[in-house]
Amino acid sequence: KVFRQTVYLPNLPKAFDGIKIGQFSDTHAGTFFNKTAVRGGVEMLMGEKADVILFTGDLVNYQTDEIDDYIGIFDKVKAPLGVFSTTGNHDYGNYRKWSSAEAKQRNFQALVAAHQLMGYELLMNEHRFLEVDGDRIAIIGIENWGMGPSHRFPMYGKLSQAHAGTEDASVRLLLSHDPSHWDAQVRPEFPDIDLMFAGHTHGFQMGIRVGDFRWSPSQYLYKQWAGLYREGNQYLYVNRGYGCIGYPGRIGMPPELTVIELKRGNQ
Repeated sequence: KVFRQTVYLPNLPKAFDGIKIGQFSDTHAGTFFNKTAVRGGVEMLMGEKADVILFTGDLVNYQTDEIDDYIGIFDKVKAPLGVFSTTGNHDYGNYRKWSSAEAKQRNFQALVAAHQLMGYELLMNEHRFLEVDGDRIAIIGIENWGMGPSHRFPMYGKLSQAHAGTEDASVRLLLSHDPSHWDAQVRPEFPDIDLMFAGHTHGFQMGIRVGDFRWSPSQYLYKQWAGLYREGNQYLYVNRGYGCIGYPGRIGMPPELTVIELKRGNQ
């Protein structure tokens, strides 16, 4: 399902007024079993003709070779201003045992290479600028960082490092896999980050949505678990995920493709 939102930013440069941002997240390739369906989702995303596309982590479940048979599908994700990605908690190989530290490191190096093969610019505690007609905005991407209940492992994200050098940007967009990062660090320490894109929760792959009413077990563990959130002048969007983890299905919580249009002004 495609979820659409419009976000108004008063500092958005005129050249970016109306920019369409596509987002997908949490492919968890190890649970795929239907290439036709996976390819169909990519075709849906391409049909939205987004100007830039963001992938917010968890490419695989346990190890990088899960994505091998799907690189030829996800490399079809293209956008005029680029495709940018970041890592999630499942991408580091922390959820399985390895024969050695070196084997685990090789697995992660293969994950970085997979992003390159798909044509995604993987942002690991760094930033890039999008420039149109002399105006520019910053895309910031950090490695996994979160305070959520699943984080038994080290946090790799370094937002201060990634943010440094973006001071002259009119607008800053952040890719950070875990939505708990927003309240824990982004809002208190980086009030100039206008919009953060996250995934991670999957909406627990189960829920009810009737009109404005939404319910999911996810809400008992995550304050922000799906959709658009706002605090003051800062926004967070939580994508419900593309794939699955654990239960290989979804009930009332379809896989999500997000399209956010940025508009200049106040909402």
